[in-house]
Amino acid sequence: MSKKLVAYFSASGVTAKAAKTLAEAAGADLYEIKPEVPYTKADLNWMDKKSRSTTEMNDLSFRPAIADRNAGVENYDVIFVGFPIWWYIAPTIINTFLESYDFAGKTVVLFATSGGSGMGKTAAGLKESVAADTTIIEGKLLNGRQSVEDLKAWADSLGV
Repeated sequence: MSKKLVAYFSASGVTAKAAKTLAEAAGADLYEIKPEVPYTKADLNWMDKKSRSTTEMNDLSFRPAIADRNAGVENYDVIFVGFPIWWYIAPTIINTFLESYDFAGKTVVLFATSGGSGMGKTAAGLKESVAADTTIIEGKLLNGRQSVEDLKAWADSLGV
């Protein structure tokens, strides 16, 4: 049986709820990806072209600093990585997280929350941030109320 971690970034708390339920369902440890400088409500105003989130997503090479590097990724075989969808992809802080650790030979399963868009080209955009032999599984959107039973069935169906 593989050792599992659920690592997540949550700007407003929605993804955190999904991550906690998934960790319980998958029998995984839980790790929050925290930005060094927390996002404020104004930072997340996607309608403001000068807001922090908008300016970061307009430069996909930007890597927001993370608060720590204590995820212990080396101790896990499977890492579920969760985030809100921003502009049809993962926020660039997810690239920061992936580039901060060695994911060689590991399986990364993506999951996200979204106010309306799908996963888009998220997996392709994140593949560049991990080792070539890292397996990335697209995963799914975990919007709305998720039951432990449903998420356990989904995690089990992945065969990881």
